[in-house]
Amino acid sequence: MERILAAKGLQAVPDVNPADEAPEENPGDREWHCRARADYAVSRWQRATPPRFRDAEATLPEVVSWADRALTDNAAAGALLLTGLTGTGKTHQAYGALRRIAAGGPDRFELIAVNSADMYGNLRPSQVMGAAEHELQRLSRVQYLLLDDLGTAKTSEWTEEVTYRLINFRYNHCLPTIITSNLPARDENGPDLSDFVGARVASRLAEMVTTLVPMIGADRRRGGRAA
Repeated sequence: MERILAAKGLQAVPDVNPADEAPEENPGDREWHCRARADYAVSRWQRATPPRFRDAEATLPEVVSWADRALTDNAAAGALLLTGLTGTGKTHQAYGALRRIAAGGPDRFELIAVNSADMYGNLRPSQVMGAAEHELQRLSRVQYLLLDDLGTAKTSEWTEEVTYRLINFRYNHCLPTIITSNLPARDENGPDLSDFVGARVASRLAEMVTTLVPMIGADRRRGGRAA
């Protein structure tokens, strides 16, 4: 048969088993849309995450639970506060929580991650009129905000006012916020986060924070392990 077809300039069409063909993606499939949203969200997470934390994963049960709650009901997530000494893995867990949310395929995923010292530096008055106010509004309104190392900057009336405006907006609009701090949330025998942020912010944080995770242990950067 092949010789006859070849003599006539024709080519035999091989038998094709439909089962051997790779299945096509179906844009109408719910799982397909979830994967597409997850891919998009993870790519945004990667752009917002420093290279050192690109392998971050949420491993603590409290952090995993907060991330899952944020994915299920964004407005009910509240704030996640991670406290502990330097090197106990607070920032790693924070980025891991955001990665877990992104991988879940949320309908929307917007993220800003900033160190508090850099934030205050960017918010100081400059020669560009309105630049500081624009930056504060950007931080206040973003869907997810990671505020790293809160409490390390030198406190002043100005830092307290800026922090109050930021936290108050996010508190009123039920926007998920992750905060890390070397200071304990409360400590009757020494400085704590309430001393830094002031009474007004501390009051809102008390209601806003739905998950408090005190992290203890030696400095991981020096070979220790946090608990």
